Amino acid sequence: MKKYVIMMDVSGDVTQEVVDKYDLKFVPMQYSLGEEMRTSVGREPEDIMKKFYDGQKNGDLTRTSQITPYMYEEYFSPYLEKGYSVLYLCLSSGLSSTFSAALLAKDSLKEKYPDVDVYPIDSLSATGGMGLLIERALKNRENQMSIEDNYQDILNVIPHVRCWFMVQDLKYLKRGGRISSTTAFVGALLNIKPILRITPEGKLLNIGKKRGNKATVQALFDYFKENYNPELGNTIYICDSLAKELSEELKTKVLDLYPNMIVKQETLCPIIGAHTGPGMLVISHFAKE
Repeated sequence: MKKYVIMMDVSGDVTQEVVDKYDLKFVPMQYSLGEEMRTSVGREPEDIMKKFYDGQKNGDLTRTSQITPYMYEEYFSPYLEKGYSVLYLCLSSGLSSTFSAALLAKDSLKEKYPDVDVYPIDSLSATGGMGLLIERALKNRENQMSIEDNYQDILNVIPHVRCWFMVQDLKYLKRGGRISSTTAFVGALLNIKPILRITPEGKLLNIGKKRGNKATVQALFDYFKENYNPELGNTIYICDSLAKELSEELKTKVLDLYPNMIVKQETLCPIIGAHTGPGMLVISHFAKE
C-alpha cells in the first residue's frame, strides 16, 4: 500500500486523543489573539481559548488569515520528499478559499513530485463535522485502506454530515461577510437566538430563531433527532465557545435518547470562533442523505 499521511486544517475540531492515537497532522492557520496574530498548529490549550473568547466579550475584533497555495506547498513538501502522499481535509469551500488554494498547490507539486500525490478534500463542513470525517479517514487508514479508496469513501459520506448551531450574536458572521445585514438584524431582537446550519453546498443558512437558550438547545436536539443516521456510526461532536452549560444540557438530551452514543465535547477552535463569537453551540453528526 502506498504510504500516506492524513492532514486537516485547524478549522476542524477533533479530540486530542484522536490526534495522538492516529498521528493526525495539521495545516496551521493564523488568528488574532488581542493585538497579536497567533499561529494555530493543532488543538489550542484551554487557557488560550478562554483568553480568546474572553477577549471577544471585551470587544476584541478577532480575525483570521487565508492559506495561500505557496503556504500549502511548504506544508506538503516535507512529506512528499519522504515518499508520502497526502490526504488533506479542509474547511468548506462555501466558507473559505482554502480548498481552491490547495488544488493549485496540488497541481504545482505534481510536477516536482510525480511519484506521489496530494488529495485535497472539500469537507463542505467545519468544526465537529470535520472531526467526524477525519476520524473516519484515520480509521480507514488503520484498516489498511489505500489513499485512493479512502479519498473516495470520505467523498461518499460528506453528504451525510450535518452541523446545526446557535450563536448569541450574528454580528461576527455579518462582519466576516458570511451572512447578510438583513439576517444579522434578527439577532438584534430581544433574547432571540438564531439557529443556522451548514448547507449541502457548504454555506451558512439561517433556518430559524428561538427565544432564549433553553428553547434553542431543544431546537438543536430536535434537528439532530430528526436527521441522525445510526448506520453511519454512534459518535457525535458537540462544540461550544464558553457555553459549557449549554453543551452539557444538549449532551444530556442526546444520551437520554441514545445511551450508547459517544459524545465528544470540545471547545470551538478559534478559526471558526473568530467569526461566530462567544456562546456558540454546535452539534455535528452523520445523517440521512
